[in-house]
Amino acid sequence: MIRSQDEVAPDTTSAVVDVEAALSDAWAKVTDWTHGVIESLPNLLAALVVLLVFLGLGTVVRNVVGRIMDRLAHQPEVSRVVAAAAYVAVLGIGIVLALGTLNLDKTVTSLLAGAGILGLALGFAFQDIAENFIAGVVLNVQDQFSEGDIIESNDYMGMVERVQLRATTVRTFQGQRVLIPNAMVFKNPLINFSEAGRRRIDIPVGVAYGDDLEKARRVAIEAVETLDYRDTTQPVDLFYEEFGDSSINFQIRFWISFSGQVDFLRARSDAIMAIKSGFDREGITIPFPIRTLDFGGHVVGGQGLAGALRESGARPGGA
Repeated sequence: MIRSQDEVAPDTTSAVVDVEAALSDAWAKVTDWTHGVIESLPNLLAALVVLLVFLGLGTVVRNVVGRIMDRLAHQPEVSRVVAAAAYVAVLGIGIVLALGTLNLDKTVTSLLAGAGILGLALGFAFQDIAENFIAGVVLNVQDQFSEGDIIESNDYMGMVERVQLRATTVRTFQGQRVLIPNAMVFKNPLINFSEAGRRRIDIPVGVAYGDDLEKARRVAIEAVETLDYRDTTQPVDLFYEEFGDSSINFQIRFWISFSGQVDFLRARSDAIMAIKSGFDREGITIPFPIRTLDFGGHVVGGQGLAGALRESGARPGGA
């Protein structure tokens, strides 16, 4: 069936009208948007200027904080992290102010609320990591120890190999590599043997009851004073401490320059050998443990033979 020209014309006219209306609406929206951009152009420029200013300010703050941290901390990674945190904080302030300039206060409020909730969730999730990180920063700033120092912490003693943001690496004298979380190092007692550059050595010794105590004192002190690496600015001290089971016990103490555990072990070993040689030369006895046996029940403080044999597992009168 063929339609006439009069029947087709109304549809074509309607389509043309719809296209013109759509174009008119689009143009109106573009015009409104253009007018809005032109009207908000001063605010956009102001926000851009604020953002650029805080970008430059953040760079300056990062450099300044980095130099300050380089003086306070001895770990470059700590300086970088703290400087980067300062930069992000300054930049964040700039973004908030720029959004406020654009009258996007609701957006700023939503961002701050979201950041707060996210920070709280991350704080609970990474509590241990954050605790160790903060402890690592404090340890570096306080400079309680540094790489190469001999320390004792959490029942581990050895040389500090590295102080990282999360853990401190200690190499024990037996060769094991131990990673101690910084929070444990920070919260628990710590001994730094290298800080003073010297260390005291205490050696317990015993002499027989029949020896001259004054002579034993003089010989022991003279023996220790012959050590070449002894700290001569400090005196050698000797104190009698107790009446032992088979000896009168004393402790001799002296100081050495200390740079490593080998210094301590060598000095203690040489001192023991020097004291033993001096006692042998002067006829002073370092007694073996002695037990007095009472065969007839007349020795005061003695132990009966039968009781001693029972303790040893032997039978009186047996082979």
